[in-house]
Amino acid sequence: MALGRKTGGGSRKGIPNKATRDVRTVLSGFIESKSADVEQLWDRVAQRDPAKAVELYAKLAEFILPKLSRSTVDGDLGIRGKLIIDG
Repeated sequence: MALGRKTGGGSRKGIPNKATRDVRTVLSGFIESKSADVEQLWDRVAQRDPAKAVELYAKLAEFILPKLSRSTVDGDLGIRGKLIIDG
């Protein structure tokens, strides 16, 4: 066998295994079936403590919306011109 060559199969990169896929499917179904209950609970929390309701909303949003990461650019990009931002 030559160096750097794999033998055998294996899954492709980025493809979840069957167990992971099955667990995600079950959890997704459970969450969808409980959405009305969660909404009622959130309404109760919002009536008693609006700040707590906002905190919970933000935590739940993290599971749906990806967090944005900070990006920086250093050095010369070889671009000439002006950047004008209206606002």
